[in-house]
Amino acid sequence: QVQLVESGGGSVQAGGSLRLSCAGFKYSYSRSSYCMGWFRQAPGKEREGVAVIDDDGRTTYADSVKGRFTVSRDSAKNTLYLQMNSLQSEDTAMYYCAADPLLQRLWNGLARYWGQGTQVTVSS
Repeated sequence: QVQLVESGGGSVQAGGSLRLSCAGFKYSYSRSSYCMGWFRQAPGKEREGVAVIDDDGRTTYADSVKGRFTVSRDSAKNTLYLQMNSLQSEDTAMYYCAADPLLQRLWNGLARYWGQGTQVTVSS
């Protein structure tokens, strides 16, 4: 079992930057690593994938954030990061961290583990 805790959200003006963190706490050692990723949900919209990273460090991004967001992980610290630059008002959403053994299942939004979310608000 894995517990995920996000932090780093806040309010920023358009063009600014934020860095989100997701600390993963494992209560079972039946698996040594997970694919991890970030998702977001804006009011009135469906949740969407933002970026995912597998346990080899390979990444996938949504088209809307390519070139602006960078996902990374520190496996030693069990921590996932999302560096968000050139933020736009359209990036305003609740951001969630997720983890799953399978990358495709993760990217499809069907991850086994989810955090509680951290709010990002971008004002224009």
